[in-house]
Amino acid sequence: MEACTRLIVGYTSSSLSACSISTVNLCRVIREMGSNEACDLENGIVNDSSNEPKPIKTAHSLSSSLLRKKSDVVLGLNIRSSLARRILRNLQEVIFGTRICILFLAIPLSIVAKYQNFGRPWVFALSLIGLAPLAERVSFLTEQIAYYTGPTVGGLLNATCGNATELIIAIFALCQGKIAVLKYSLLGSVLSNLLLVLGSSLFCGGLANLSKEQKFDRSQADVNILLLLLGVFCHSLPLFSQYTVETAGRTSSASSVLLLSRVSSIVLLVAYIAYMFFQLKTHQQLFDSGEEPDENGEDEHAVIGFWSAFSWLVGMTAVIALLSEYVVGTIEAASISWGIPISFLSIILLPIVGNAAEHAGSIIFAYKNKLDISLGVALGSATQISIFLVPLCVIVAWIMHIKMDLSLSILETGSLAVSVLIVAFTLQDGSSHYMKGGVLLFVYMVIATSFLVLPSQTDQANLIGSRLESPVGYSAA
Repeated sequence: MEACTRLIVGYTSSSLSACSISTVNLCRVIREMGSNEACDLENGIVNDSSNEPKPIKTAHSLSSSLLRKKSDVVLGLNIRSSLARRILRNLQEVIFGTRICILFLAIPLSIVAKYQNFGRPWVFALSLIGLAPLAERVSFLTEQIAYYTGPTVGGLLNATCGNATELIIAIFALCQGKIAVLKYSLLGSVLSNLLLVLGSSLFCGGLANLSKEQKFDRSQADVNILLLLLGVFCHSLPLFSQYTVETAGRTSSASSVLLLSRVSSIVLLVAYIAYMFFQLKTHQQLFDSGEEPDENGEDEHAVIGFWSAFSWLVGMTAVIALLSEYVVGTIEAASISWGIPISFLSIILLPIVGNAAEHAGSIIFAYKNKLDISLGVALGSATQISIFLVPLCVIVAWIMHIKMDLSLSILETGSLAVSVLIVAFTLQDGSSHYMKGGVLLFVYMVIATSFLVLPSQTDQANLIGSRLESPVGYSAA
């Protein structure tokens, strides 16, 4: 557990270290300002006439922003203490500034369920629900920090923390030796973005705009599809090598597959670095959505200070780590109690609930005939998981002396490859209608059914283990 904690803290520190390069400039600005202006800056009252850098408006940040709102709760108006007033204002913006703030109640409930022995399935369900608002708030906080760090550093921070929930869950699964759960969750995130999110967006957008021909820019989609195909190729090579060796009458070597996976992971990480340089530097115009979600026409600005956003981001990352530990530690008990395979919970249920806020925003933008943003959300998240999170987990496992490779089963590899190919054909002409989205949803339904009715080796081992030993400290139901 100490190793997991060090990894989480290290990830948070490395993700936020890029922000420190602008701290000196920020402090110099505060010293040059008057005392009242400096206090207003930390309280989130930013003068629109200032020349503060504007963060890059990516599809990911715009999708999450649709669920944000001005809090109806007014805190700290009659408090004399500036520190207490600042804390209450930050609480108002961070906690009550989202339309799904009611889901924050699941966080203390999951802790109570864990320590009061309500049952592991309850802990799993409540922890999973609690992750949904946290993922949206992390996106909000990184966007606030981006107002002070500039567009490049802010965009890099947004890209790094965009899938923080998936990465933290993967790290805990890795520390607990649950490699299958790790692979399932990351595979499910890719499939969910490609088929469920993109399919729902195209389907709803097509029905809402029957009288219009929906068009989108293929440039960004083509780049993401190429990188996804690269990820599929690296996932398929271990499986191909195993069958090639078996066909030749030799025994497949696990060490050779492991070495191939590690080399492929390094290549994928290099490709991700090139992708970040391509997105943030040379071809930034392809990924800058250029759309403003504020329908009132008001200019957006930071609503909380730099150090406040930094502190909240560290705190929420710690809460995500706690709930991720609960999810990973109770998924087997939930599988047995509900009679649902672990593969289905990890591949289908976990990505849907964990990223519900981002997915809802993508569908709303498609409904408004802004397909470029919807495509940026779905394809961008899938690309980042495929060529960054997956190979990063392989490298981290290598450092921890854990044997993790890129190999998947035939069903999993086939589902991933066919999904990427179907999406590529769907987006090839730069136009969309509801039937294209319907086909993607149908494919997702078939894949979900296959993981529900075809238990994997992990599900069979979990079922056998549940018969041999009973959970300690929890009831199975």
